[in-house]
Amino acid sequence: MPDSPPATRALRLGVAGPVGTGKSSLIATVCRALATELRLGVITNDIYTDEDARFLRSAGVLDPERIRAVETGACPHTAIRDDITTNLLAAEDLERDFAPLDVVLIESGGDNLTATFSPALVDAQIFVLDVAGGGDVARKGGPGIGRADLLVVNKTDLAPYVGVDVAQMVTDAEAARDGRAVLALSRHDAASVAALRAWVLTMLASHRGGTHIPQDPGPMAPHFHADEEHPDGGFVHSHDDDDAAGATPVHDHSRTQAVRG
Repeated sequence: MPDSPPATRALRLGVAGPVGTGKSSLIATVCRALATELRLGVITNDIYTDEDARFLRSAGVLDPERIRAVETGACPHTAIRDDITTNLLAAEDLERDFAPLDVVLIESGGDNLTATFSPALVDAQIFVLDVAGGGDVARKGGPGIGRADLLVVNKTDLAPYVGVDVAQMVTDAEAARDGRAVLALSRHDAASVAALRAWVLTMLASHRGGTHIPQDPGPMAPHFHADEEHPDGGFVHSHDDDDAAGATPVHDHSRTQAVRG
């Protein structure tokens, strides 16, 4: 396959992972490490609030106007995979308002181990785990763990307090990823932050040079959604090929809300 043409827009970098793994903190770390040399923007996703955007604005990592919030109004993966319209418009608006930008970071709302971005939305994706989630979580696999461009094992400074062997967790992650990149990270560890910075710069160079081709980690596995109005207390949702081919969806993902600045 020939190389892609050089990119003419910002690198769009997705950040996904379960609730509480430190996605917002990772984005803040990237901004602190690169804001003096790159032109950055951030889009956050929450179901009903702009909490993550407010956290990043209060942290002072970027001009607050460069941090936009999307309220999905539905399960977190909706606006990053099923119907990316609102996030795509938010990215385009951000790039237009602050042109030119180098990188737009798009944070998923906290989901489960199966969350993945559509390659139509992001050029590359980071999947975030943390040691407090358990040392065995990397072995559980899933499309995000297995095939994201980078897997981050986050909050390594907490490992002594939760009884996790970081080296073993990284080894398990590498086995689950067939050699794809794994980074053990703590925002308090300068060497790991430098490694994250270098990875972003390398990905940006590949994007600009047209040598990076966005990959689809694969559809999310079937998963359960709680719903108080459902007679069974909820329902199972699948993102299989039948949905993509136009079959009737298992439930409605049409409630994505407007972007808030």
